Amino acid sequence: MKISGKAYRTIWPISENAVEVIDQTKLPHEFRTRTLKSASDCANAIRAMVVRGAPLIGAAAAYGIALAMREDPSDENLERAHDLLLETRPTAINLHWALKRMRDALRNQPRETRAALAWTEAAKLCDEDVETCRSIGEHGLKIFREAAAKKKPDETLNVLTHCNAGWLACVDWGTALAAVYMAHDEGIKLHVWVDETRPRNQGASLTAFELGSHGVPHTIIADNAGGLYMRQKKVDLCIVGTDRVTANGDVANKIGTYPKALAAADNRVPFYVALPSSTIDWTLKSGDAIPIEERSADELLKMTGRTPSGALATVEIAAPGSPAANPGFDVTPARLVTGFITERGLCEASKKGLRSLFPEV
Repeated sequence: MKISGKAYRTIWPISENAVEVIDQTKLPHEFRTRTLKSASDCANAIRAMVVRGAPLIGAAAAYGIALAMREDPSDENLERAHDLLLETRPTAINLHWALKRMRDALRNQPRETRAALAWTEAAKLCDEDVETCRSIGEHGLKIFREAAAKKKPDETLNVLTHCNAGWLACVDWGTALAAVYMAHDEGIKLHVWVDETRPRNQGASLTAFELGSHGVPHTIIADNAGGLYMRQKKVDLCIVGTDRVTANGDVANKIGTYPKALAAADNRVPFYVALPSSTIDWTLKSGDAIPIEERSADELLKMTGRTPSGALATVEIAAPGSPAANPGFDVTPARLVTGFITERGLCEASKKGLRSLFPEV
């Protein structure tokens, strides 16, 4: 995707000993990149959400292993880097998937070849993510075409999304937003309702930044406004990403997704989830078993923004002394999901539906 006319991925190697990432904590007010030179750098970037989004977390972790192998290709350091990166974000299954893939690729390999092997595998993982997201977008485009065909010629297709499931959450293209970009580029007249996505405001800061950069019409709304717009028939479909899908089709995504799914079901608005197969956790039977990350209370009690002078400032927004609970994710039951959009096509949100696309697992 492009920023100010220049094509970017979210993560890319700049030498044999470093990768560059877009610092998402600075968006939308500043576009900055950050250099990562070690597994510790990658772990810190994931933990602080410099990089975020399940697919990108996996890609950053893969390069974290590769950088660790540059420093020391021993078994001990492989395990040390693996464990360091694994503990950064408990909910996103792509992190587990990418680390397992890297470790499996390196185990039992000669130490003198591990650095090169790890670098090649991490780059391959990133290239595959781009292709996977492109395929998700093409399959999702079918849904957008069908929905647009039901509208009158001069009517706009209104889409609601939550959090950020665009190219900033992946290596490129995105999951839920890939179909939005393809539909827009095809000439489908559409508009996106962008949930602000408190408390970190990934919708207001990241999704709106992406859509604006691509020229997609959009409007930022308060998280609790979606139900009203659905009731007023101003939403034609909802589409979100996910950090983990269990074997029965339950979906863990950014906190606030579950209420949107409930509102969509009550108003008969289709609710789709776009995901790469790496986000499916076949080991968990239901969403009840998904670990929910509890994040810092400061994310809820404080907010960062641009002042009239142009400087960035973090301010307190809550009653002094009040405690805060900040779960990062909620779980949407499969029964509320209209369907999944994967790199292999569309399916119902169920064990049967997932197995129809991925019978080999």
